[in-house]
Order: sequence, then C-alpha cells, then structure tokens
Amino acid sequence: MKEKLKRVNDFEWMLPKGSRDKMRVDARIIANKPVMDAIEDAAVQQLTNVACLPGILEPVVGLPDMHWGYGLPMGAVSAFDAEEGVISAGLCGFDINCGINSVRTNLTAKDVRPKMKELIETLFRNIPCGVGSKGKLRLTLDQLDEVFTRGVNWAVDNGYGVKDDIEATEERGCMEGADPSKVSDLAKRRGLSQLGTLGAGNHFLEVQAVSDIYDKRFAGRYGINDREQVTLMVHCGSRGLGHQVATDYLKIQEEAVKKYRIWLPDPQLVCAPVNSKEGQDYFAAMKCAVNYSFTNRMVMTHWIRECFEKVFGTSWEDMDMHTVYAIAHNIVKTEDHTVNGKKRKVYVHRKGATRAFPDIPAIIAGTMGTASYILKGTERAMEKTFGSTCHGAGRAMSRHAAVKRFWGDKVRDELLKKGIVSRSTHPKVLAEESPDAYKDVESVIESVHGAGVSLKVARFVPLGVAKG
Repeated sequence: MKEKLKRVNDFEWMLPKGSRDKMRVDARIIANKPVMDAIEDAAVQQLTNVACLPGILEPVVGLPDMHWGYGLPMGAVSAFDAEEGVISAGLCGFDINCGINSVRTNLTAKDVRPKMKELIETLFRNIPCGVGSKGKLRLTLDQLDEVFTRGVNWAVDNGYGVKDDIEATEERGCMEGADPSKVSDLAKRRGLSQLGTLGAGNHFLEVQAVSDIYDKRFAGRYGINDREQVTLMVHCGSRGLGHQVATDYLKIQEEAVKKYRIWLPDPQLVCAPVNSKEGQDYFAAMKCAVNYSFTNRMVMTHWIRECFEKVFGTSWEDMDMHTVYAIAHNIVKTEDHTVNGKKRKVYVHRKGATRAFPDIPAIIAGTMGTASYILKGTERAMEKTFGSTCHGAGRAMSRHAAVKRFWGDKVRDELLKKGIVSRSTHPKVLAEESPDAYKDVESVIESVHGAGVSLKVARFVPLGVAKG
C-alpha cells in the first residue's frame, strides 16, 4: 500500500481514496522521509480501512509516531459526521485517556542531581506502579461514581490538587455527560482500587531538565523560563477500568454492526451509528473513564509533590510545583471543525494522538533515554489534522521483540552512564521500554513542526524515571 502514497512536501504524504475499493476519503500522513520509510505497510493499510467507514470525513490522519495497532494504528486521527457517522471503541483505544501531566518546579538540575537516587526511590515507593497495582485509596461505589461525573473537581475537593490544576487540564479535567450507569459492574470493580496508580507498559513518572527553549514567550506563559530548570511528566491512563469499558463496548458494537448492517473492511473496526443507543452509551461510559484518568493523574501529581517536600524539605508551593498542562490521548470528542468550507460538529477519535488547538500546549513524551517536548498547536493543525498532533516517539518494535533483544539490567546501566537514574518493578520492564525500541523522537518532532501542525516550544531531557 505504501507504494501508492503521493508525496505532498517534505513532511506530508497523501493516499488518494482511489487507492483501493470502498475508500470514501483520502488519507494523510505527517512524516519526514526517514519516519515514512519506517512506518509499516500494515499500518498504512489500516488507515485505508478506516477511510471506508460510514460518515468518515476527509482526511484520515496518520501521525509520525504511527505504528500498527488494534483496528487503527496508534498515532492516528479519524473524524466522523455527527449525523451520519459512527463512534468506535476500537478507534479510541483500550487505555482510554492515556495522557500526560507536566509539572514545573523552580529547582535546577544542579539542585536535584545529588538527590536523584533518593528522589526516584521515594517516588517509586509512594506512587503505586506495576501490572495490577492497587492504590492507597479505597473508594466506595458512590465515590467512584462521583469521580466519573466530576473528574479532577473530586480530587481537588478531597485535597488532591488545587484549583489551578483544574484550569491547566484539557476539558478542565471533566468531560460533561459521563453516565456511571453505562459502566459495567466489572469495570467499576477494576477501578475501585486503582485510582492513584501508575500501571505498567509505557507509563512512567519522569524527572526532567529543560535543555532548550524555542519559544520563550509561550514557554514563559507556563512557567518554563530557563535551561536546566527541573520539570516532571507523569504518563498513565484509566488502568483496568478503561480497558474493561473498551472490552465491554467492543462486544456491544460487534452486535451493533450486525443490527445496523454496517460493512467493515476489518472486524476490529466494530462501531455503532453516533446517534444510536449503542453509540451514545459508549460515549457516556468512555467519558467516565476519561474523567477517572484525569483524576488518577491528579492524585499522583499530589503525591509527587509530597515526595518532593520530603526529599527537599520545603513546601511544594515554595518549589513552584504547578501544573504546566495536562492532556489526553486515546479519546473521542465532539468538536467543531471546518470541513469543505463549512463549520460542522464532528466526532473526533484520537488514538495515540494529542490535541493541538491553536495557542494551546501539546505535551509529547519521548523515551527513558531521549527527549520529551512541549509543542504549541496551530491553525494549520485545524486545517490538516482536525486539531491534532503526535503523542510520543512511537514504538519501532513490539514489546515481545524488545524483550528478546534487550536485557533490562543492561538498559538500566546504559541509562546510568547517561546520568539517568531508573527504577522499575522488574528488569523486563526496562527491556520492553528500551529507548532503542522506539522511533527517533527528534525526527518525529521535526515532522510535526515541519508540517506546521504543532511548533516546538521547549525540549526536556530525563534525569530520573520510575516505571511500572
């Protein structure tokens, strides 16, 4: 399928809808040549599958961190008409609202490096992580429902964060319309004990230092002012709750496809008409998982502040530990976009993709051994990618392949040689998440910056990382 791609410029490629039967719209891929060469043909094929779905709007978008996934590549965006389109659990992803909180400090790398080992150990002990990890909170079902409907407002009201954190979060940390009655009992049981947990896989808690500032005015607006300034990123999602919501509704949407006689090029693309009960029930349940995930990261952000207070012996306020911004990946949202010259309401599915609205931060995670970025969204993103950009470096090999190729202890030692302190529940985690298992984040960032869909603001390098 890649042989049918047409190069638009140094950072954009188009796959015309005539490239295969039943494609309703073109596909666009944002990538420079090295990134494009590394993208699997199977992932490009998946974009063409999505381009066949009812009510799809032009174009289906692949971002430079794109790689083959369930139904749709990770690192992709698809938008559907609000009347004739569909909504899909698979096009959102299993880890609903996997996302990132970025937190600034007024500390410098010089302040932190001598205490980095103690700091990472303290964070590792106090932020529950790992597969199946359970948190320090024990919610009742009524409290869980409140988290579903109030999001980070629940966290702040219960002493986990401050009002400024709400203002610095996408959707102000709470999507309206969440309905706990649409979430299964099994999903709720999985969520009761996991609020305030990091989880495993590519989730991380990272202490970083600013290496470069490209847009001083924009960065300064968010308290990023100096090279060597210490910041943090916490990356995680909705844990077992979100996975169960996705699993439940994939089954429901399998039946909906039969009921509404929807033709699919791939059975993993099960979906339901946006205005059907099956479609809106999923949307309401997904919002519960979204709000849970925003709250999960907020609770951990509060505990991270407490860890810094313990290690550095001063209050988090004195260390200026405020949220820079908090964003979501893996989400479905209704937004207004201009399509064919007309503004219309659409259902945007971002799977492994970040919102990139004009003049708003987009936070992009690298790997344990490479840089992360804050970017600025643009009007061009609204025109080309439904206001979206990449979410990270993107995997270059599967976790299974990484474990066969890399040794966790060696990865840890190589990180330490670079001055990066790492801690994980098991060496296998470090092998799975080896920096060499990912694409070159610099090339990924060059792609979205060069295409103009999000512009470089600041670059961060890791000092220490805690993994599940």
